Amino acid sequence: MTENNKFDILQENLAVMITMVFGAFIAGSSPEGSASVAYPIFTLYLGILPDVARNFAFAIQSIGMTAASIYIINKKIPLDWNYIIYVTLGGLLGLVLGSFYLVPYVLPVYAKLIFVSLWLAFGIILFLENRKDKRVIFEKIVDFRNMDIINLLVFGFIGGGISSLFGTGINIFTFCFLVIYYKVNEKVATPSSIIIMTMETIAGFALHAFIMRDIVQQTYDMMLSCIPIVIFFAPLGAYLVHKISRHTFTTFLYVIFLIQYIGAMIVIKPDIQKSALSLGIIITGLLFFKYISSLKRYSHHTIDEYNH
Repeated sequence: MTENNKFDILQENLAVMITMVFGAFIAGSSPEGSASVAYPIFTLYLGILPDVARNFAFAIQSIGMTAASIYIINKKIPLDWNYIIYVTLGGLLGLVLGSFYLVPYVLPVYAKLIFVSLWLAFGIILFLENRKDKRVIFEKIVDFRNMDIINLLVFGFIGGGISSLFGTGINIFTFCFLVIYYKVNEKVATPSSIIIMTMETIAGFALHAFIMRDIVQQTYDMMLSCIPIVIFFAPLGAYLVHKISRHTFTTFLYVIFLIQYIGAMIVIKPDIQKSALSLGIIITGLLFFKYISSLKRYSHHTIDEYNH
């Protein structure tokens, strides 16, 4: 910045920097990437082009989420490495194919509407699951089998496609699956999903910077402005989540999903068609996540053996 006398870009990107204070904190403290906060604000409020916002998400998360991941690994916070490895592999393929064959055909407003509606549905199901008196919770995927490898690769692939649209998505999409189907503790699933998004976002940044070569100067200026913010607030988010209880953390998640949905509705101002689409996705999402939560992957014998 000093060498190229670029400090004037800080003033130009003041709104971007303020947004990323919250975005980076959310990225480090939840299964949501910073783009879940930044993308709708940038595209729908600040008038930043969707492609610029998505590429900025990859660029800045490759730094902020790396900082959070370094903190997580350094502090030996519990992780599920089977989940991380196979979801990441599937996600990388989904990210590449999605960038070339999905992005050109999906309108950003509809994509965002689908995004927030689906996660609201997940938040409702998670809330209902946690109200059960004896909800079974594991610290990792127990009794890991070949079928689980296929499940994680497929969900990672779909999540990679979602990330190709927004610059984030694989983390929250696969987090839903890990928590609802595999009954993994949210405080293990979250740092694991952050590691996954870190690897996906570095790959996404490299893809757009060196292969597709579609990153414009505005994206780099926004990135430079926000680096000092994200390398502090993303690890801070990871630190605070590690310190709070699981119950407090899940409450924090519900609030994020709700605010994200309400904020998107305020900005998008959906007409009857978009409102109907949103409601349809919420209902479909509720049925889908409810079905997954009802699947009995673990026998009583497995649960008793694990608890023992």
